[in-house]
Amino acid sequence: MTVAVFLSSLLGFMAFGMPIAFALLLTAAVLMWYLDFWDVQLLAQNLLAGADSFPLLAIPFFVLAGELMNAGGISRRIIAMAQAYFGHMRGGLGYVAIAAAMLLASMSGSALADTAALATLLLPMMRQRGYPLHSSAGLVAAGGIIALILPPSMAFVIYGVVTNTSISQLFMAGVVPGLIMGTGLIVAWHLITRGFTEPTPPKASAAERRRVLVDGVAALMLPVIIVGGLRFGIFTPTEAAVVAAVYALGVSTLFYRELTWEGLIETLTRASRTTASVMFLCAAATASAYMVTLAQLPDEIGAMLGPLAQHPQLLMLGVMVLMILVGMVLDLTPTVLILAPVLAPLAAKAGIDPVYFGVMFVLICSIGLITPPVSTVLNVVGGIGRIRIEVLVRGIMPFFLTYLGIVLLLIAFPQIITAPLAWMR
Repeated sequence: MTVAVFLSSLLGFMAFGMPIAFALLLTAAVLMWYLDFWDVQLLAQNLLAGADSFPLLAIPFFVLAGELMNAGGISRRIIAMAQAYFGHMRGGLGYVAIAAAMLLASMSGSALADTAALATLLLPMMRQRGYPLHSSAGLVAAGGIIALILPPSMAFVIYGVVTNTSISQLFMAGVVPGLIMGTGLIVAWHLITRGFTEPTPPKASAAERRRVLVDGVAALMLPVIIVGGLRFGIFTPTEAAVVAAVYALGVSTLFYRELTWEGLIETLTRASRTTASVMFLCAAATASAYMVTLAQLPDEIGAMLGPLAQHPQLLMLGVMVLMILVGMVLDLTPTVLILAPVLAPLAAKAGIDPVYFGVMFVLICSIGLITPPVSTVLNVVGGIGRIRIEVLVRGIMPFFLTYLGIVLLLIAFPQIITAPLAWMR
């Protein structure tokens, strides 16, 4: 009965168009009333506790780092570098998009920031080159969500906080799946471009490649600093976010000298707005999660899924189906905040490695960002490229199926994630 009260309240508030953060807060109040445990002061305390978290400090700094990269010319240089090395191939701009997506993903941790940069710079070039619009847009959207898996990932920060899982280990465990996602996109794009007949530009000279490499070397150092610092214990994920933001600011202002005072103020404003919305969502979800725990909701769901707990792979398949359905109607952050505290204990009881489960959970959630009707990343591409949703859906399908295949592969062979993680530990 408690599950029905929780779901009907949350979905009912959302059906009336209420923002998810307020829907979560009111759902917590409904559960408190249902349990005859009404205490407004307790609700306020949990709301404050949800935002008063040291690991969550990584979110504003990673958001700021992503905005600084776009405003300071770092993203543009990454794309120029990828174009110099892959632009001459058949469908070369697609490979440029994939390479740039993976490089940007290793710096910002924000799918929306990376997607916006890729769509703004590459979609007009792909149109001019005569690429099919639906395929180009689908590839850019699919590449954007790699940022949620490769470190540093803001989704891993949120998941780690709400489930008490090591964020550093989540970062390290995301490296191999992120590389597999990029490889999957390369294979899918290769199959799509077999019928392309567009004229390809001449191969960049060795001097041109050296020039863009030297020009972009400062940008390329950022992922090396972050991953290396985390791997060798030099700093924590929260400190890594500060390092990323300070480094991006220094490179944009002192090295490339493209970020003006006006641009910095605009960048800080955008980052502040994004941070405020995410942090309020985290605070509201903490209040809701407290009441969910008090109502023993995880035990009820565990009892419902109990038979699958004896078979970890079947449990992961069940979670995959559930998360894909939820991802169609919920954005990634609220999905993590609502379901991760409920499903993570169940996975632990089934003997599933908590870090492996966290990576899989975020990976499946990220696919929801390219799955209609919500599909936040698809909407970003459509808004920038002025592309209708039906065209976007047609273009994303090959890459959506590619990602589903990768998820099934990682479910069948969890060692792909756990073995490198054991070495990194």
